[in-house]
Amino acid sequence: MALSVKGMERVFSMRRNGTGIQLPDPNPDFTPDEVMSYYSNLYPELTTSTVHGPLFKDDTVQYEFRTVIGTKG
Repeated sequence: MALSVKGMERVFSMRRNGTGIQLPDPNPDFTPDEVMSYYSNLYPELTTSTVHGPLFKDDTVQYEFRTVIGTKG
């Protein structure tokens, strides 16, 4: 019996105006920072965000982009 190796799906998310947004993976070869940079043209707040993760859940690898502007403490 042959084994097959399959990569896990990556899921990217962010919050905007209190609403969660799921972002599709534009290229599996991109690093999470490159994905954040890719989406920064559409979501300018990502230029001041940081990547949090990975979190392994339900056969996916989840990353969250969190902005550092507008938070205190």
